Amino acid sequence: MEGQGRVRRVVTGHDATGRAIVVSDGLAPAVHTNPMRPGHWSVDIWRTEAAPARIEKMAADPTPGPRKQMPPKRGTVVRIADFAPESEALRALDPDSAKKVFAAMGNESASTFRPGGRHPMMHRTETIDYAIVLSGELTMVLDDTDVVLREGDVVIQCGTNHAWSNRSGKPARIAFVLVDGKFDSELETTLENG
Repeated sequence: MEGQGRVRRVVTGHDATGRAIVVSDGLAPAVHTNPMRPGHWSVDIWRTEAAPARIEKMAADPTPGPRKQMPPKRGTVVRIADFAPESEALRALDPDSAKKVFAAMGNESASTFRPGGRHPMMHRTETIDYAIVLSGELTMVLDDTDVVLREGDVVIQCGTNHAWSNRSGKPARIAFVLVDGKFDSELETTLENG
């Protein structure tokens, strides 16, 4: 681990003859923080805009600009996030403040926290997320269940309502690959009526 909010990113490409080369090697530049969530860093590593993804000789960096939590339609986003131990202030957020945290991440509508809810960072996205714990320990909070995850554990998050909570007292790092998805109609109806 390079340090909180710091991730080395090596991007490859092709020279004029088609030989594999390193296009860039350095710290990923798209580091996002949120003053309403101290100790949380989110680093966008790469984004794709379609499936199949376009492969070019030397792709331009797709990560600059404001933070976008979601991948584009038919796209992906790879992100690494650092979670400081969870504070009492975060646990005490009300639903309106929780929505503001998600608004700062570019996706206010993802917030599902309601009065009496399990965790202020509860959210749902219409994506399949591959989450790999790189270091430390995180608790995945679901509607009725908590799952403790440790280094090397992998979660396949299938559009479910969830939050990430660091209850360990030490920093944790997790890698995410978000893949654009679509709820099937039966599930979408269930979620709308729930």
